Amino acid sequence: MRLLLDDSVTARLYRALPNHQVSNAVREGWSGVRNGRLLVLAAASFDAFVTVDKNLPFQQNLDTLPIAVLVLDSHSNELHALLPLMPALERALETLVPRSYVLVRAEA
Repeated sequence: MRLLLDDSVTARLYRALPNHQVSNAVREGWSGVRNGRLLVLAAASFDAFVTVDKNLPFQQNLDTLPIAVLVLDSHSNELHALLPLMPALERALETLVPRSYVLVRAEA
């Protein structure tokens, strides 16, 4: 699956996703682009957008998402805090529906 990591997600997370093609907003030249426009740009080349921005669902109309969005529910955007979410993220990606929104939480 082709994944775009938001600016808010450490680019080093790509190492935890070896079965996917992963890029980030900086590498694509989209650093600083606001979420609405970024989602439109990402939709042309990616299957899903991965972020830690928990406000995104309140800022965007989820009914008109141009791309699937996965929000990592973590207390921090540092790599050590995001790595425990990778099993749940992988499971979410297995059943991901285009143009959907998924909140990815650590397993209890």
